Amino acid sequence: MEIGGLQKVTLIDYPGKVSCTVFSIGCNFRCPFCYSSELVLPEKIENQPKISEKEFFNFLNERRGLLEGVVLCGGEPTIHKELPDFTKKIKKLGYLVKLDTNGSNPAMLRKLIGEKLIDYVAMDIKAPGEKYKMYSGIKIDLRQIEESINLLKKEKIDYEFRTTLAPGLNKKDIEKIADWIGQAKNYFLQEFNKQKEVIDPGILNLPVLEKKEIKEVIKKIELKFKICQLR
Repeated sequence: MEIGGLQKVTLIDYPGKVSCTVFSIGCNFRCPFCYSSELVLPEKIENQPKISEKEFFNFLNERRGLLEGVVLCGGEPTIHKELPDFTKKIKKLGYLVKLDTNGSNPAMLRKLIGEKLIDYVAMDIKAPGEKYKMYSGIKIDLRQIEESINLLKKEKIDYEFRTTLAPGLNKKDIEKIADWIGQAKNYFLQEFNKQKEVIDPGILNLPVLEKKEIKEVIKKIELKFKICQLR
């Protein structure tokens, strides 16, 4: 696995667990509102400092008993064929594993769940179906996204769906997403950070939902979920 970064401790990325976050390099999406261009764009990846697996696992060995979990994010971790073996090594050290994914590789997701290599999944829902191409930055087969959604809803694994309230998404879009993933466990809305650099600055010209509007749409959709909150 190519590792492009390590956050040595986090109290918020894995719900209820003291964890570290490891960032994989590379992504199959080109979300215009993405904050992590150094892990996504090939021309920036070249200059991104790398961390060796040996260095990473030495760190995990040293933190045994202090950290509870490891968060795998990116980029997009599931594009790497090495992910199951990488995750297996983490589990052997006694850590819980949370996967952050865009849901575009349901086969990998099924393998990881089936082999009990992950304990929690956070899947990003970029937009309603008709806007997915714009917000993922690629032509995506929505059947893959839907397969991952349905897989998480039927498997006995902790999970959440989440949507970043990127510029241009409106209340009706969020309602459509809620209908799409409806009757799920947890759905979190995440405010967009206007201060961060994004892959396509042009998207910053689009309107962003105000806090009042976010509260209104949560009130409208919250009964579809066990938990529905602004994060």
